[in-house]
Amino acid sequence: MHVVITGGLGFIGSNFIRAVLRDRPDWRVTNLDLLTYAGNPANLADLERDPRYRFVKGDIAEPADVARALEGGADAIVNFAAESHVDRSILSAEPFVRTNVVGTVQLLEAARRLGSCRVIHISTDEVYGALGPDDPPFTEATAVNPTSPYAASKAAADHLALAFARTHGQDIVITRCSNNYGPYQFPEKLIPLMITNAIEGKRLPVYGDGRQVRDWIHVEDHCAGVLAVLERGRAGEVYNFGARSERYNIDIVARIVSLLKVQRELVEHVVDRPAHDRRYAMDAAKAEQELGWRPARSFEQGLADTVRWYVEHEDWWRAVKDGSYRDFYRTWYEERGP
Repeated sequence: MHVVITGGLGFIGSNFIRAVLRDRPDWRVTNLDLLTYAGNPANLADLERDPRYRFVKGDIAEPADVARALEGGADAIVNFAAESHVDRSILSAEPFVRTNVVGTVQLLEAARRLGSCRVIHISTDEVYGALGPDDPPFTEATAVNPTSPYAASKAAADHLALAFARTHGQDIVITRCSNNYGPYQFPEKLIPLMITNAIEGKRLPVYGDGRQVRDWIHVEDHCAGVLAVLERGRAGEVYNFGARSERYNIDIVARIVSLLKVQRELVEHVVDRPAHDRRYAMDAAKAEQELGWRPARSFEQGLADTVRWYVEHEDWWRAVKDGSYRDFYRTWYEERGP
């Protein structure tokens, strides 16, 4: 099987590529990635010589780049490529529309031309909007109601994917997942930012009162779910993934402080961001029942493992935080061409 994975040098995409090549040794992977700020070739540096792995530097919003990745055909496209940081979407929505909407359309059109190519479109729980403290978790039937430019761009992509499935009869499946955490996550996100700042003895900035609630899932559990959808998901369907692990942000920060044995005085409450959703929670019963999928890690174990990974991979995150990873690895790939 040949799978084209977009955004494979990002956090979730790189973990998914590792999972595929580990668990499906007879598969081949082509990784199409633009090498934006969140794409880090160090995430997959040890796979560079693996004959099953091919890298293509390119933009999913550019038809020629998509065509290069699909040379020789593909059995499936798994679209992880996305602008995903809410704060950045508040500052400027245009890059989110280009990648998340225009890019998705280009992939859908390319798959339609191939004819028999399955598309797994990776979305987010944020398309559903926010929940009240006593509301039941989101199900696949929950109305889409995004509140940030990022979430709106992903919702638009979801609607387009389902429209292509219904209009053209394409084999397309959407997955929506709760907050991921784990190895190789860019340290602008809550958990890696708190871990790395704590190691450095820097302030730990917490938005508002810190009582925003998220359902947290380890990235490897999410990747196992995406693989299950790729192999067994029903065309035209949406599958939610979550770990029934709702936590206040401030409690997660406190746990990181405890695990790293740093001073609680490092925690600093800062002005909340605009339209900050208070709670997300996912009902993953459909994926559990239809796909036989279950998260394998408790949050407590997963967070401890994640803290340990960042402690043991200080060279990786320091290069990300000071920007030096970009120059070295961009040059490496540019010298070798597309």
